[in-house]
Amino acid sequence: MVREKVTVSTRTLQWKCVESRADSKRLYYGRFILSPLRKGQADTIGIAMRRALLGELEGTCITRAKSEKIPHEYSTLVGIQETVHEILMNLKEVVLRSNLYGIRNASICVRGPGSVTAQDIILPPSVEIVDNTQHIVTLTEPIDLCIGLQIERSRGYCIKTPNNFQNGSYPIDAVFMPVRNANHSIHSYGNDNEKQEILFLEIWTNGSLTPKEALHEASRNLIDFLIPFIHGEEENLHLENNQHKVTLPFFIFHKKWTKLRKNTKVLNSIFIDQLELSPQIYTCLKRSNIHTLLDLLNNSQEDLMKMDHFSIEDIKHILDVLEKHFTIDLPKNEFSTH
Repeated sequence: MVREKVTVSTRTLQWKCVESRADSKRLYYGRFILSPLRKGQADTIGIAMRRALLGELEGTCITRAKSEKIPHEYSTLVGIQETVHEILMNLKEVVLRSNLYGIRNASICVRGPGSVTAQDIILPPSVEIVDNTQHIVTLTEPIDLCIGLQIERSRGYCIKTPNNFQNGSYPIDAVFMPVRNANHSIHSYGNDNEKQEILFLEIWTNGSLTPKEALHEASRNLIDFLIPFIHGEEENLHLENNQHKVTLPFFIFHKKWTKLRKNTKVLNSIFIDQLELSPQIYTCLKRSNIHTLLDLLNNSQEDLMKMDHFSIEDIKHILDVLEKHFTIDLPKNEFSTH
């Protein structure tokens, strides 16, 4: 553990790490201060940083496991101590560090008896394991065990769906967030006329990033969001130029989804993190304050086309995802080339 005495600057805005420790290979803690701030500024920065730390950082997880010997998720196998469900839960706990994009394959091929840990996973070159001692399965007999794994990098969390099970292939709930928790607190000092504040940020990570690395990455993400306001020129949109434009319709649901669409609470509880969108589409939607399925469905296709770096192919991809996961029937002439 590293601790430093807190000293407050009365001039230039400065930040400092005042406490740092590693509770385990999969739990790091850091405490940081930013000062001096005027009244109200600490809350503005603290709230934004906490949201960026928890929601905008990318992580790498095992998202699928496959074995021809597994009949179903809750089966038990001869010579294996754990159930298949327990093995999947253990794989969910494996913490990975990488800068990969897209999907990569990994595998476990071992022979018992013995304990199988994360160090037995055969990984692609771009991926490494944070804690090699993480337990996966115990083999009680001299049998061969081969499991194919799928690795992805993304944000937020992804919940497996019942219809996503394939032949011997099982999805795994993925928590991509490298920051496990983040808190901010404020210390005020000075008299009423010249009151100043110190912002304290506490960050817990899963070991794939240190708290300091997480703080730097979250800060860069926030800056990226604000750059368009600094450098972008305001577009001069005139009403007369838009008189002949045709507004594309909202996404259309199948009849059985009519009642669900009216239930905004349900739609607002489904986040776009769960829609298996490409990283580029996900980033564009998040930057346009589209966070839930309700937010997405409240936009027409024309609205989405106005977003930077968004194309017809991206809209087709979104429609395909909605049709796949929510059984939505969509008209074939839904797209416009204008």
